[in-house]
Amino acid sequence: MSEAELVLRSTRVITPEGTRAASVAVSAGTITAVLPYDEPVPEGARLEDLGDHVLLPGLVDTHVHVNDPGRTEWEGFWTATRAAAAGGITTLVDMPLNSLPPTTTVDHLRTKREVAAGNAHIDVGFWGGALPDNVKDLRPLHEAGVFGFKAFLSPSGVDEFPHLDRERLARSLAEIAGFGGLLIVHAEDPHHLDAAPRQGGPRYADFLASRPRHAEDTAIASLIDQARLLHARVHVLHLSSSDALPLIAAAKADGVRVTVETCPHYLTLTAEEVPDGASEFKCCPPIREAANQDLLWQALADGTIDCVVTDHSPSTADLKTDDFATAWGGISGLQLSLAAVWTEARRRGHGLEDVVRWMSARTAELVGLDRKGAIAPGRDADFAVLAPDETFTVDPAALQHRNRVTAYAGRTLTGVVKSTWLRGERIVADGEFTEPKGRLLTRTP
Repeated sequence: MSEAELVLRSTRVITPEGTRAASVAVSAGTITAVLPYDEPVPEGARLEDLGDHVLLPGLVDTHVHVNDPGRTEWEGFWTATRAAAAGGITTLVDMPLNSLPPTTTVDHLRTKREVAAGNAHIDVGFWGGALPDNVKDLRPLHEAGVFGFKAFLSPSGVDEFPHLDRERLARSLAEIAGFGGLLIVHAEDPHHLDAAPRQGGPRYADFLASRPRHAEDTAIASLIDQARLLHARVHVLHLSSSDALPLIAAAKADGVRVTVETCPHYLTLTAEEVPDGASEFKCCPPIREAANQDLLWQALADGTIDCVVTDHSPSTADLKTDDFATAWGGISGLQLSLAAVWTEARRRGHGLEDVVRWMSARTAELVGLDRKGAIAPGRDADFAVLAPDETFTVDPAALQHRNRVTAYAGRTLTGVVKSTWLRGERIVADGEFTEPKGRLLTRTP
């Protein structure tokens, strides 16, 4: 404490040991101590007394489509990271597709990093992509510092990022397992999708029928089989089908190295409430029924689902037409994810410690960011300051996203982020931002 430059004091600090009144000492951007609340502040240190606002570790969002470069009219590093900071997120990992070029070679990764440099308000890492023809590029990307590799088992929606069939999945996964990497997978079976009814038009029920649960379930079963055979590490992206949960739980019990995420929109929105023609609710896999949502929450509580991430996937407003068959599938959620999840979590009897575990600790663990995800000595001094009982009504005009299309418009959410801190510096408070201070992260060897 004697060398602290900054002390943040709150009656409610969320630490790995629980929530308590504490003083958090910071020096050179690192947490040096978590001390009793009334510990004297050393001479020369600056005190930030947060009162009863909750001090929690900055969130780590490992599933974000920034789309920069190439589709910057959809989003970009400047706007995406501002939105993230406004929502209490201090680290994100950018997905390899929807940008041009996709992050599928070391040269393309270099291009992505050059574009992000100087434009990131928070820390940013990168996923690589696994395509049918780039097995030779996977190890070089791994050595260049990507956190793992994204693959689709069905068409991705963009031509430059084709999906893997079963044979090519096995080939890519064997290569990735060979150097101890992680494969993260959009798991929907293309044969089931092709066989599903496709009527088009504005009815959400028709869109939901076109993305059946068994498409997810079959693809997840195949992925688990491959992971078991190759002793590989895999991660199921944006789980929406509760029918897959028993299979996942059994695989984990058998020692298969599989982890699973879900998203705020699956936990807070339901198929029954989606208006016809409202394609701001469209995503793939889709938002499903309320009974399905209840089972996702149970799986979060028992650990079958490991973490919650946004799958922030924006587009320009003109691509969100009232035809669910042709509208762009993606939900923008960076700025609202914490409030959305906390609003529903508290209604279901969960605490902020649970939310921090799902959205910070476990996401940091997923990608090996051992300096993120907790308020503890030796960690980066990344914080969100939250007024957990304050409410607000979502106004799209108040969002920092480049395109302010949101499925949450008009909803009242609980939990207001008062300020966000990155390595001991306040980067946003009451809507005022500093210049970008984010760093570009690489996987720790």
